[in-house]
Amino acid sequence: MGIFSSILSKLGFGKAEAAEQPAAAVQAPVPPAPAAAAAPVAISVVDVVGQLETLAAKHAEKLNWKVSIVDLLKLLGLDSSLGARKELATELGCPAEKMGDSAQMNMWLHKTVLQKLADNGGNVPKELL
Repeated sequence: MGIFSSILSKLGFGKAEAAEQPAAAVQAPVPPAPAAAAAPVAISVVDVVGQLETLAAKHAEKLNWKVSIVDLLKLLGLDSSLGARKELATELGCPAEKMGDSAQMNMWLHKTVLQKLADNGGNVPKELL
C-alpha cells in the first residue's frame, strides 16, 4: 500500500462503500430495473477539513496542516521524514526539478495531496487548493 493510500485510509475514504457492500449482499435478490443497472455509483464525500481539525484539536503539538505537508503527515500519524516525503512525491508524480529542492517539493506535495483528496471525493475548500 502506498503512502497516499495510507492518507486516504486515515481520513476514512472508501469506508462508506465497504460498509455498504455486505449490506447489499444480505438483501434478497431482486431483478434490477434496466435504469438502475446503468445508474452511476455515488462517491461518498469525506469532510477532510473537519476530520483534520478534529485531529488537530486532540494533538499534543500545534500543527499547521493547512500549509505544511510535514504537519499534515504528522497529524495523520504517518512518517513525515524527508525520505517518506520523497517517496510520496515520486508516487504522485512530482516533477524532477522540484524533487531536488525540498522546499519546492514540499509545497508541490501539499497542494497535490489536497487536490487528490478532493479528486477522490474529499470536501476540500478552494482556498486550500
